[in-house]
Amino acid sequence: MSHASTLIESDIESYLKQHEHKDLLRFITCGSVDDGKSTFIGRLLHDSALVYEDQLAAVRRDSTRYGTTGDEIDLALLVDGLQSEREQGITIDVAYRYFSTERRKFIIADTPGHEQYTRNMATGASTAQLAVILVDARNGVQVQTRRHSYICSLLGIRHMLLAVNKMDLVDWDEATYEAIRTEYTTFANRLGIPHVRCVPLSALQGDNVVRPSERMPWYDGPTLMELLETVEVKAERNLRDLRLPVQTVLRPRHDFRGFAGTLAAGVARPGDPVVVLPRGQRSHIARIVTYEGDLQQAFPPQAVTLTLSDEIDISRGDLLCDPQHPATVADAVDARLVWMAERPLQPGRRYDVKLATTTLPAVVERVYHRIDVNSLEHHPTETLALNEIGLCRVQFTAPVAFDPYEEIPGTGAFIVIDRMSHHTVGAGMITRAATERAGADTEVPRRQPLLSKAQRAAQKGQRPCVVWLTGLSGSGKSTLANALEQALFRQGYHSYLIDAGNVRHGLSHDLDFSRDARAENVRRIAETATMFVDAGLIVVCAALSPYRDDRAMVRERLEPGEFIEVHVDAPLALCQQRDSDGIYARAAAGEISGLPGIDIEYEAPEHPEVHIDTAHQGVEESVEAILRVLRAKGGLEQFD
Repeated sequence: MSHASTLIESDIESYLKQHEHKDLLRFITCGSVDDGKSTFIGRLLHDSALVYEDQLAAVRRDSTRYGTTGDEIDLALLVDGLQSEREQGITIDVAYRYFSTERRKFIIADTPGHEQYTRNMATGASTAQLAVILVDARNGVQVQTRRHSYICSLLGIRHMLLAVNKMDLVDWDEATYEAIRTEYTTFANRLGIPHVRCVPLSALQGDNVVRPSERMPWYDGPTLMELLETVEVKAERNLRDLRLPVQTVLRPRHDFRGFAGTLAAGVARPGDPVVVLPRGQRSHIARIVTYEGDLQQAFPPQAVTLTLSDEIDISRGDLLCDPQHPATVADAVDARLVWMAERPLQPGRRYDVKLATTTLPAVVERVYHRIDVNSLEHHPTETLALNEIGLCRVQFTAPVAFDPYEEIPGTGAFIVIDRMSHHTVGAGMITRAATERAGADTEVPRRQPLLSKAQRAAQKGQRPCVVWLTGLSGSGKSTLANALEQALFRQGYHSYLIDAGNVRHGLSHDLDFSRDARAENVRRIAETATMFVDAGLIVVCAALSPYRDDRAMVRERLEPGEFIEVHVDAPLALCQQRDSDGIYARAAAGEISGLPGIDIEYEAPEHPEVHIDTAHQGVEESVEAILRVLRAKGGLEQFD
């Protein structure tokens, strides 16, 4: 559906050309049930003059039968198309609407708010660039509001518009709006969502949807439609790393063999080298074939057929990659999993997993933790119930090629299918190759030492543990770690300092700073620290370790009470001012990328055992704060 334009009558070709080159924004509406999502979309279309007269007449007729707005037209019926939706007054399925204004084209997904249909909401969010989160001003931020926001953040949506709806039912009260805005933006900041805009509105009466409201003079910001038309959504396509999941092999004649699929990332050009994963064969692109003719280059998400210069065995499910930046191949992954079935997840049970174009059996070997969508805390669990989200280890029956979801969603997302009912029961986002294997087969048997950790610790008169200092570059981790080790040494305790920067010169010299490599670097440090703990030592680790999942993995490797997380906190501006290693200066000069706090988010600890503010606490005070916690946990108590 398009906006009215005089060009349609006077110069249709110019109008079509203008319309063709408009920017496209895909967005989703979500939130708790009965927050007014369908009414909001109906109002958006109606007040933008994007509803045909016959549609409006039909809605007027249906309003008398299904409507919930008295004598007024019920605009929600424009998108609540199913009879069951109209009878119950709720959204069940995902309703897509296509429309345009003078500035932009839109694809909008109206998703259900009811907890039972969270799976449908995740489907709508999977292709969205922006989310409109509706909140009923009477009820404020609900559990489902937080759940939908968390799922949006997992799926990589970086722009949120908070629409505080039904302001007419709270007498247009500014304080009510401000309280909701503050609560939600605080939650969104904890999720690491960088762009949040807030608008008070009444979808039923049309205030601040398309036209500014005269009943809320205290709000002088843009309407929601103005934000939709002007928000700058950065195109985050990965054009460096070629990824073509093979959908089918085409053999229309004996001298043609092409591999068809949709580009998930990268640019394909004739002559470019490729590697076929997971088997590793190499060749070069010979042609890029389409129905309209051959192309000299192709971009995502184009559907193309590639022919190669060599005759090699390729089949559906294989992945064509750039050999310089190939995908990861492994038979086990760590992934965030959203469970979508009434029957809880059963670890150890076989499910089918569809990843890109490949489908194979898999087992969820372990659930590391469940994520509380209200507090974002991690809770130990052995399973996931309906709509719960957790970090899991998934074991495939064969090696697969994949990328972390945050780098390439097309090769990092999968769905879990029940093998009996064939229903989709879960959706997963891969974070990395599995950091450990439960019961993995190996040719080298594990040998138990004659001395135990308890005996080694008793000899030293201390309780071994890991003190993990995390924080931005320049926050003071290394300075504090050295001072802590010196204090422990002076008091007669046995310790060892592991500085992640030094590890990069030896044990991790082969790793870059990608998401996978950072996880592997933390894993190697954790393995080393675990051995030192087994030796009875107090291990002091200074490691930026920007991701919560990586730090949680270290904690899970140790026994309860053996991991002491210390957040060495300092404002980014102060870290940049210190910059003793020149890292921020190099980042500003474009010499390095992927620096936490600048290019990527630093996920601060949610509940560290110790929080140190180095902008206001000196080194001695900070060391004493850590020692107090060690004493309280028994780490510095002599054994009997």
